[in-house]
Amino acid sequence: MSATRRQILAGSGALGVGVGIAFTGALSDLFAGTASAQGLGHEGYGPLVPDPNGLLDLPEGFRYRVLSREGDPLRSGEGPVPSNHDGMTALPAHGGRVHLVRNHENRPAAAHPVPTVEGLTYDPAGKGGCTALTLDSRNKVLSERVAIAGTAVNCAGGPTPWHTWLTCEETEDKAGTNGYEKDHGFVFEVDPSDPRRTGAVPLTAMGRFQHEAIAVDPHRGIVYETEDAFLKPFGLFYRFLPRKPLGGVGSLRAGGRLQAMRVPGVADLSSVQTTGAAFDGIEWVDVPDPLAARTPVRLQDFGPRGITHAQKLEGCYWGGQCVYFVSSFARGADGSAADHFGQIWRYDPRRRRLTLVVVFGPDTDVQLPGESPDNICLAPSGGLMVCEDGNGAQHVFGVTRAGEVYAMARGRQNIGTPEAPEWGEFAGVTFSPDGRTMYVNCYTPGTTFAVTGPWRR
Repeated sequence: MSATRRQILAGSGALGVGVGIAFTGALSDLFAGTASAQGLGHEGYGPLVPDPNGLLDLPEGFRYRVLSREGDPLRSGEGPVPSNHDGMTALPAHGGRVHLVRNHENRPAAAHPVPTVEGLTYDPAGKGGCTALTLDSRNKVLSERVAIAGTAVNCAGGPTPWHTWLTCEETEDKAGTNGYEKDHGFVFEVDPSDPRRTGAVPLTAMGRFQHEAIAVDPHRGIVYETEDAFLKPFGLFYRFLPRKPLGGVGSLRAGGRLQAMRVPGVADLSSVQTTGAAFDGIEWVDVPDPLAARTPVRLQDFGPRGITHAQKLEGCYWGGQCVYFVSSFARGADGSAADHFGQIWRYDPRRRRLTLVVVFGPDTDVQLPGESPDNICLAPSGGLMVCEDGNGAQHVFGVTRAGEVYAMARGRQNIGTPEAPEWGEFAGVTFSPDGRTMYVNCYTPGTTFAVTGPWRR
């Protein structure tokens, strides 16, 4: 698995993979208090039907539309569609339209950089950024343009309650490294309805580290952040206390306090292996130097009691009254306290309680045939949709609330050779605000799909 790729769950191999689950309530707990808790779906949608066009296999009754492909001209005329389609969100727009904001996880050698646009470019040497598509109610592309440029390794992020996107740089390269002219490792706000309204301004108070994803508490305005560090020193789980909570577009520029989570008595989250294990009295410790001027944040001095680390912290989302975050794997060979193939944690800010909701892997709650985690989202059918990033054919898998795993989509784009086939993994799975369309990216060759069908069946 690529060390920079993503988020939580999945398996590779045969269709209709069976899953053993020791506590069937564990997955249901993920949807408590969310719209998905009322979903009707309890099983998969049937076998995948081979696509005669060789792009995307789907169950009978489902169909796809290609919205955008790497290298094709952007409809704005600003240049070609950039490479490495990654994290994505779908936000409501006027008249039933949808804004899709799409990350491009580009490094210096990217085949198609995000085109630089005056007023929207942070660092001309940065090849990453975001593009924004506007769709009508039938998923026809009305516009496609650069939303931010000159950033680096834009991985995941998260939406805000005021319908913007926080895009995260998964790097901490400084100016002078890899040709960059400015420091990187920041979060940027992107307004898809008017990108110039947000521009290309780093939200420096939110820290400079290997950002992965964020989730905003819609009640208090606190922003939770994950750090994707797969080699020691492992990453931290953060919260950002804005000076202007829930202040709308641009309010996060006013700054605030960055803190890291300390779980009393737990130095490494991988050491916790029992589903339902709960820890009260969670502490939040101020980060000494959020800009990491001399020392990466995860290596800074948090006092004699230290701080709590975890390998590969990735997905982060809000559900009900709690924030959920993911450690996609832990390996003792890398220095973790114990092995696992994925954990989902829930933090309840009202009770200051952290709970291990699900553990994936052999001899745990959910037994998966392989370790290939990627992006995740809650689905209107009442389950999860998970992107695979592993070897062999690549899938979007569904996971029902009862713990059943089924194949929702299979990619057919072979980017290898007949002798050594390799398929581009999926990323950025998300649903339209009305729940009728699943949007998903193929990372490479960069392709964005809209999938429609009988989701409530």
